[in-house]
Amino acid sequence: MVASSDAGSDSPLIAFAGGGTGGHLYPALAVAAALRARLPGIRLLFFATQRPLDRRIIGATDVELIEQPLVPLGRSPWRWPGFLLGFRRSSLLCRRSIADLRPSVVVGTGGLGSVPALREASRAGIATAMLNPDAVPGRANKFLAGKVDLVFAQWAETTEHFGRMPRRKRSRVLITGCPVRAAFNEARQAGLTGGREAGVKQFQLTDGKKTVLITGASQGARNINRAVCANLDLFKHHHREWQIIHLTGEGDHDEVTQAYRQAGLTDRGRSVEAVVLRYTEHMADALAASDLVVGRAGASSLAEITAVGRAAILMPYPYHKDRHQLANARCLENASAARIVPDRIDPEKNGPALRAAMEELMADAGKRGMMAEASRRMGRGQAAAAVADHLLTLCGIGNLPTD
Repeated sequence: MVASSDAGSDSPLIAFAGGGTGGHLYPALAVAAALRARLPGIRLLFFATQRPLDRRIIGATDVELIEQPLVPLGRSPWRWPGFLLGFRRSSLLCRRSIADLRPSVVVGTGGLGSVPALREASRAGIATAMLNPDAVPGRANKFLAGKVDLVFAQWAETTEHFGRMPRRKRSRVLITGCPVRAAFNEARQAGLTGGREAGVKQFQLTDGKKTVLITGASQGARNINRAVCANLDLFKHHHREWQIIHLTGEGDHDEVTQAYRQAGLTDRGRSVEAVVLRYTEHMADALAASDLVVGRAGASSLAEITAVGRAAILMPYPYHKDRHQLANARCLENASAARIVPDRIDPEKNGPALRAAMEELMADAGKRGMMAEASRRMGRGQAAAAVADHLLTLCGIGNLPTD
């Protein structure tokens, strides 16, 4: 869907820019929903990427979509011309759209997809803001930090990174938490019993069993998938007490499903032992049904885990140079809400390390309970509402909310 000009409307237009991963989409859409709840006539637009994930997730909402012809910047020099051409085309697209539609505010959600629109909005004198849920800002957000009016951060640790910038380039940083969708707040409010019942029903689990949720976020995590598959005998041994929801991502689904079958763990039968899925739109229910989460440490994933309040074993993504997921994970570890198992990339090292952490926490309900409570204390379920209020203030609507 492509946005069209609506010159006759008195309602403000707020545009988001970013995409490519769930972490760059879901927080923004949570804010969009909060804006819609406050101002039903508001116009909402997303400058996204051309990845199918963006089209699928945004297409299921009432947010209008403009796809940017961006090409990722690869390490190989022969790919650079394609990147530059895609970036130029995206910048021209954003410039024309912003000139035509005149949004009141443009909000970056992180990553390359946020750069063209925020740059063009800043040049046009339009108010700008940025969601920065990672503890350590990524390259795009560092580049854009001096061009935006407000930065919304998840953790106080982030402030020091923006504070290192030259004073003339510093933006105002607000610690709001990372916005999460309403379903996660509903799961939190339902409490342990009510929320769990909904999750058990959604995934057709066995009532009375404890549940491990394994997830690599929206795109899956091969190293986690293989580390878990190396330890399926552990679940086989504890199948009377534990069951599994395993979200594999698209690429590894067949391999993981086959591993479960070979281990004798069925996903349907007299007693459910494992539910293996590529992806789920019902992540809040999956978390509500869980007693222990094994996953990456993406910022939005951690915001969802803490919103519901669950104990977690985190294997931060090891390939980024700045190791930003490790910094995210340490925020939870320092609060005693999670255990970190470093992803050493080698399956022969990951398997035993993950097994030791799972064995300990699966056996110790008291420790899981303390971690879950610490996680719940970290949750900031009202982040979307807080960000929405600040954005409306930038539009000249309402009063600045109290922190």
